[in-house]
Amino acid sequence: MELLKAYNNKSFWIITSFTVPVLVLICGGFYLSLDWFLQHFSNGVGEELVLRDFSWLINQVELLSQYFYKAILPITTSFVLLIAWLLWLFLRMAASSIFKSFIQTNENQKSPGKSKKDFIDQKIGQDRKRRLFLHSLSVLQREGRLLDFFDEDLKLYDDEQIGAAVRSIHEDCKQAVKKYIDPKPVIENEEGEVVTVEAGFDIDSVKLVGNVSGEPPFEGVLKHRGWKAGKKEIPKLSDIQDAGIITPAEVEVQ
Repeated sequence: MELLKAYNNKSFWIITSFTVPVLVLICGGFYLSLDWFLQHFSNGVGEELVLRDFSWLINQVELLSQYFYKAILPITTSFVLLIAWLLWLFLRMAASSIFKSFIQTNENQKSPGKSKKDFIDQKIGQDRKRRLFLHSLSVLQREGRLLDFFDEDLKLYDDEQIGAAVRSIHEDCKQAVKKYIDPKPVIENEEGEVVTVEAGFDIDSVKLVGNVSGEPPFEGVLKHRGWKAGKKEIPKLSDIQDAGIITPAEVEVQ
C-alpha cells in the first residue's frame, strides 16, 4: 500500500507538471493569434474593405481580446486541469487494481503453508474446546457414574431400588462438583424474598425478567439465586487423542 501511495503522489505531480507548460502554450498561442489578427486586419491598407467584409469577425476578436484575462484564461485553465486530473484519477484506479492483483497473487503464493498451519491450529483449538465441554461429563462419570445412570432402563427397577441408586449417584456427583467447582449462589438471599438490584449491576450475573422498565435500582422477587464458580480450577485433561471419548472402556485381563 505504501508503494501505491507513492505512485499516486508521484503520478499526480508528473501529470500536473506536464499540464502547466501545455496550458501556457495553448493560452499563449491563442492570445498571440488574437493580437496578430487585430494588428493586421483592424488597421492598415484596405481598411475600408476590411471593415466592410470582416467587421463582425473583428468585433468578436476584439471582444475575446478584452475578456482574455477575465474569462478565457480562467476557463481554459480550469478545463485543461480538470481533464488532466480526471486522467490522473483513471490512472490511479487502474494502478490500484493492478497493485491489488499483484499483492493478492504474492500473498496466495506465500500463504499455502500459512493457511495450512492456520487450519491445523483452528482444528486443534476446536478439538480442545470440545474436549473441555465433554471433560465435565467425564469427571461426573468418573466420580459418580452419571452417564451409566442415564443409560439404565429404570422401568426394570422398583422405586426403592431407584431411590437408593439416585442417592448414591447424587452424593458422588455432588462431591465431584464441590471438589472442582464449589458452586456459590450469586445472590445470598433465599428464593421468594424481595431484593433490590442497584445501578451498575453485572448483567452477566443478574437477569431481570417480568415488567422491566425505567432505570435502576429495581426491586423484585428472587426467583432463582443463580450459581457462580467458587473455584476456577479445571481438572487436568487426559491424554486421549480423540476429543469425542468421554471415558475409555475398561477391560480386565484375566
